[in-house]
Amino acid sequence: MTVPNKRAPASLVIVIAVQSICAAFYVADAVFDGVDGGWANLIHGEMVFEAIASLALMAAVVIETRLLMDLLRREAHLERQVTAATGAFHDVIEEHFHLWALTPSEQDVAQFTIKGMSISEIAVLRGSAEGTVKSHLNAIYRKAGVTGRGGLLSLLIEDLLGVPLLERSGADTL
Repeated sequence: MTVPNKRAPASLVIVIAVQSICAAFYVADAVFDGVDGGWANLIHGEMVFEAIASLALMAAVVIETRLLMDLLRREAHLERQVTAATGAFHDVIEEHFHLWALTPSEQDVAQFTIKGMSISEIAVLRGSAEGTVKSHLNAIYRKAGVTGRGGLLSLLIEDLLGVPLLERSGADTL
């Protein structure tokens, strides 16, 4: 699982803050020019351009702030969904382990297998021989009624989705 870049929102906040300061400077400059030179002079030449630029910069700050808030809300929502899915997948795995009556050693090996580890990696992590891991895997596959790692993962994912993939694909063609 990747770790989200927590500096990205901070960078955007800094950019928005700098833009806000610039916008405040341009607005203050226009106000001071109006006070010093008279408001009638503001509609001539570069003053119109400065006013339009100030308004555009302020609009950009507002838009960027709204977009940042939307992105942060979406990130929080996605994190909640991932947490829920992770919990659901864990529950599905635990339920299957119980139904298959896996021993604690078989459960460990099954979890490492589901995580994608090789037989040699599992053996090193468990401090056992590769033959022992292979023996556990054969027992797991037999109890689960599958022929290998792919079948094991498919079985768990199908159960997580709630509808077997074959049934769903057949319903789509009707």
